[in-house]
Amino acid sequence: MPDTLTRRRATRLTTLVVLVVLLFTAVGVNLVLGQFTLSPAEVWSALTHGPGLGDTESTGEAARAANVLWQIRLPRIMLCLLVGAALAVAGTLLQGLFGNPLAEPSVIGVTSGAGVGAAAAIVLNITVLGTATVPVLAFLAGVLTTVAVYRLASINGEVRVLTLILTGIAVNAVAGAAISFLVFLAPTSSREQVIFWQMGSLNGAQWNQVAIVALPVVLCLLGSVAIAGRLDVLSLGERAAGHAGVNVAVMRVAIIGLSTALAALAVSFAGIIGFVGLIVPHILRQLTGPANRWLVPLSALGGAVLLLLADLASRTLIAFADLPIGIFTALVGGPTFFILLRRMLKKGGVVG
Repeated sequence: MPDTLTRRRATRLTTLVVLVVLLFTAVGVNLVLGQFTLSPAEVWSALTHGPGLGDTESTGEAARAANVLWQIRLPRIMLCLLVGAALAVAGTLLQGLFGNPLAEPSVIGVTSGAGVGAAAAIVLNITVLGTATVPVLAFLAGVLTTVAVYRLASINGEVRVLTLILTGIAVNAVAGAAISFLVFLAPTSSREQVIFWQMGSLNGAQWNQVAIVALPVVLCLLGSVAIAGRLDVLSLGERAAGHAGVNVAVMRVAIIGLSTALAALAVSFAGIIGFVGLIVPHILRQLTGPANRWLVPLSALGGAVLLLLADLASRTLIAFADLPIGIFTALVGGPTFFILLRRMLKKGGVVG
């Protein structure tokens, strides 16, 4: 047993180091590559000189590099880090709460609900909050949808994973119909905006968006890390957790609240990017074990790395085109969901 614990601890530390290295590498590559490729020297010069024009000896090139770096790539990278970490940790919390790898924000209807809010704001031209109207309505709709799903899935005060996922499927269908109806009513310009938002994209990320999202996401991530240990106790069963001093009802609400807030915040500015909360926790759980006190922070790093790589692919696969990032996460996440479902069916543990 001590040897097993030692090996697992070593694996977790190794995974942490690898993820940190991958994170810095992915950030560096994202800074260099894009529609306008910058040399490492140009990137370093622009970073060290700040958002100004750079060296006075080569004002034109320095100005271009500084503008590309500080106005386009850095805010996009920062938003990518926040969104990836938020989605991955949201999935980790839900999987830990229900003890099931199939629980994920997009599966239980959070993202589709947020999509309805965003589509309504775009199509109905609601601008009461200026440029923040779409993300605010997306966030509120995502939260309300989660509350509705949880209430509908609750039977005698108990929420089973099977019921939650089936309810989420039904809510996803209704939300999809609502979005389709709004798209049908929309003029061409709004229709294209809604469709692109549904596919998920970090194109056009701005510093003001990063500023709005950063504080609540970081606070929710810190809160998730703080309750990760209690989530481990909760995984032993509600009765055992109660004997250990954990208020199960409060913990359940806290976990669902944090995961919903993280997912809704991510979707509000990046659109619907599914399956990040499914892929990352599953892979890391296989590597490091089920301990959430490790899994939550590692998932934050893993989600950031995954989204940085997906965003890099969306920007560079086709020259002078910015593909929706949700395409890449869905291509990986869809088969992953199917594989997990098949495994659970074979084990006879489905999702109840």
